[in-house]
Amino acid sequence: MPAWVSDGAVFFITLNAKERGGAPLLQGDRPAGLWENACRQMEAGRWWIRLLLAMPDHLHLMARFPKDPGMRATMGEWKRWTARMLGIEWQRDFFDHRIRNAQEYEEKAFYIRQNPVRKELVAAARDWPHAWAVPTPIR
Repeated sequence: MPAWVSDGAVFFITLNAKERGGAPLLQGDRPAGLWENACRQMEAGRWWIRLLLAMPDHLHLMARFPKDPGMRATMGEWKRWTARMLGIEWQRDFFDHRIRNAQEYEEKAFYIRQNPVRKELVAAARDWPHAWAVPTPIR
């Protein structure tokens, strides 16, 4: 991360499966709590997840990262871990956007939560079982 980005800044991140529209991330034999457990693998000071939502072919999250080891290293390590442990094939990179204020945080969180509704997978965001949130607002 650039030096001007504060330690612990919140980022909106999207990870895509290797073949969007191909093999689903949400296979029937994977329980809803799987993604929460997978995220907890990195919690020991490497990231702090605020919101995570898994879709059939991509995953959205909002997280904080310390400068060391940083977002790129942490995301790379987590993608390797989920590939090995869960058989997930990810695209090479990921999209990230730094959240700059509380309004933007709420807008991105709403966008993430509404993703399964926009895709007509559920009628209401609260019905999507593949979401996990920590009820802590942005500083």
